[in-house]
Amino acid sequence: MSTSVQSRSIPVPEPQLTPDEMIERARALQPRIREEQEATERRTHYSEGLHQEFRKAGFYRCIQPRRFGGYEFDLKTFFRLTIELARGDPSVAWCLILGAGHALMLGSYFSEEAQAAGFGPDGDFCAPSVAAPTGTAKRTADGWIVDGTWAYASGAPYSNYFLPCVMVSDEKSERPRVGIALVPRSQWKMLDDWGAILGMRGSGSNSIVVSQAHVPASHVVDVDMLDVDVSHGTPGSRLHHNGMYAGRCGSFFHGELVSVMVGLGYAAIDEYEHIIRTKNTLFPPIGPRYLQHDYQRYLGLALGEVFAAKRLVLNAGDVYMEYCLRGFEGGPPFSLKEDLELFASLEHAGRLVWEAVEMLFRTSSSSGAKDGQRMQRYYRDISIYRGHMSAQYEYVAERIGLLHLGLIGPPSPDRRAY
Repeated sequence: MSTSVQSRSIPVPEPQLTPDEMIERARALQPRIREEQEATERRTHYSEGLHQEFRKAGFYRCIQPRRFGGYEFDLKTFFRLTIELARGDPSVAWCLILGAGHALMLGSYFSEEAQAAGFGPDGDFCAPSVAAPTGTAKRTADGWIVDGTWAYASGAPYSNYFLPCVMVSDEKSERPRVGIALVPRSQWKMLDDWGAILGMRGSGSNSIVVSQAHVPASHVVDVDMLDVDVSHGTPGSRLHHNGMYAGRCGSFFHGELVSVMVGLGYAAIDEYEHIIRTKNTLFPPIGPRYLQHDYQRYLGLALGEVFAAKRLVLNAGDVYMEYCLRGFEGGPPFSLKEDLELFASLEHAGRLVWEAVEMLFRTSSSSGAKDGQRMQRYYRDISIYRGHMSAQYEYVAERIGLLHLGLIGPPSPDRRAY
């Protein structure tokens, strides 16, 4: 560790804070987050007041390296935090987690110099990332020129950095290759183009424009998020002495999304119970719906599906950490096949929540489908997830089948795994 970076190591705000205490803070904020749902949709991101509450609670620092002011909690804790926030409002969780979670990317793949710059003098860090390399990074004598426009940069409103995938051009190769850039807020612009969409309207998934931004040489790395080479460790795992920073991207990123969906599933269950406890049946014998067998059955089925999805997500957090630690300690490195298998299990967790919420929506009553009703909002939100490219489980299933049958090896640059 260099002396310059060592002198800039950042104290953790609450050194004794435990994972369970952080989770309890998220639970305590659920009523307020839920109460602000409609305003969050109109604004297209959560309020400044909630942002300050999240900062004070330490949510942005959950998996940030401790050296740079984070709590360095494990992945299961991060997924638990996501679930509790999403139970208050899925859009809020999507916006927060897809900004805060990229501390893992910065802490894993970038050099000590870049991490010190990104986490800054006080450890405040939040950055959206976009996997599609719809921009470029071109080498200069003293750094890189980053240029492009990236849509769906979830978490942009409260972010101070941006971590886009880029097509890298320099003297090393004849044709561009995929990399990741670290761009400070002063060199990018967030477009006012979010909200006119079916669901997740409060997720702050605005487009970001970077126009000829000049960044230092350490701020662009050769990392293909679809197939990260961790066979020799990572800069972050060596710097922080923690295997969590030697992982792959696919299963981690989809774990973020499905954690939001699990929280959404519990939110829909909460709303369904409210509906059936406050509404009567339409036909004799007239009485509270919650005393009628059909509604009890629907609720029980949804509880089982969402609980199963939660177990899959939390298990994925544990298994991800096991794969990282194994490679970090000198065993077989975290493989593409293992990443795909985790990715697929998470896709099926998302499918279970989708099926549960669809059932709750169609059996909750037509009044729940009106504008402004939470059940309608949850149905719209999960529909956006179901249309997300990461939720298309049939495609990943084919890739896993081909790998299992030995018909393909690791994908070439022209044949992506997912």
